[in-house]
Amino acid sequence: MSTFLLLTDTPSRGERLARSLASLGPSVVVDLLDPAESSTRPDPRTVRAVVSDVAFTSSAPLAGLKRHLDRLGPKRPPYLCILHGDSPRARVQAQALGADGILHMDQSIRSLAAALSPLLTADAGRAASLVEDVAAADAALTRIFDLGRVSGAVAPELVASGAGLIQDALRRSDVRAWLDVVWRFDDATHQHCLLVAGLAAGFARHLGLREADSKQLTQAALLHDIGKSRIPLAILNKPGPLSEAEMAVMRTHAVLGDEMLRDQGYGTTMHAVVRSHHECLDGSGYPDALTGRAIPDLVRLVTICDTFAALIERRPYRRPMEGGAAYAILTDMGGKLDQDLVRAFLPLAEAAGPTPRIRLG
Repeated sequence: MSTFLLLTDTPSRGERLARSLASLGPSVVVDLLDPAESSTRPDPRTVRAVVSDVAFTSSAPLAGLKRHLDRLGPKRPPYLCILHGDSPRARVQAQALGADGILHMDQSIRSLAAALSPLLTADAGRAASLVEDVAAADAALTRIFDLGRVSGAVAPELVASGAGLIQDALRRSDVRAWLDVVWRFDDATHQHCLLVAGLAAGFARHLGLREADSKQLTQAALLHDIGKSRIPLAILNKPGPLSEAEMAVMRTHAVLGDEMLRDQGYGTTMHAVVRSHHECLDGSGYPDALTGRAIPDLVRLVTICDTFAALIERRPYRRPMEGGAAYAILTDMGGKLDQDLVRAFLPLAEAAGPTPRIRLG
């Protein structure tokens, strides 16, 4: 259940503020001066909005307030700051904390719900926009797979368009929000490709890749499983683990995808990702048992996103793995993956966080 997070240095006042918000929903009040306050912290994913009721004259509650806001990440929910003094210094501090709105202490009880409502509406609008972004990217992916299934001819411009939608969405939102929407998909292949592409776009931003490299990485991630468009649907959509024979057929998708892209204007890097995203640095992967330097950096990046996505996605026959447990598997794979890149991927795994246990929407 979503809640309002009220951060205060005066619990009795925080409780009054919580009652004033009752018409909008439940609240969790956290006393920033309580040594045991960490035990009352709500799950960041459940926080609908943050309200701070803290006098900026003391360093202890201000430091606690900053810690809580930092826990919510760069794409935190709306934040309303109640000022205990209308001074330029107080306003500067509120702005430095990233407040989306300011309310004076003498207005807070009677006006809190009214002040929060516009912020919640704007946040809901951003969420709706992200759903539209994912739907548009999925439409492009559907077209890519339909063309692959029927003719095998998938124009690079179509892939670039779909990847551009994903990059734009990740600029306006964050990886966690993208994953939350994509986790709603029932089609395992679409869910997987959109998870991988979203993680790749987020990874590119985190690494500070040049725009051209970021585009190429996102396009490669979106297209990496195109060969699955040629896998029999009975195997592709099987609601359970594959047999050894079925897995052998499934593994042909890497070579099939590479063959499908021939003479269609794709560069060597895109071919490498489609063919080699299941290769491992120690030579234990497929289809060519490549080792070390024979596997380009872009392939290594996509392989990490691909492996992580496979672990956290929802399947009919197993629960999605928690982000931390999935990341531990990446590290346990040792020399199979580029561990320097795995370490760089940690913020993405942390952003993914605990995966939903129930179907969203």
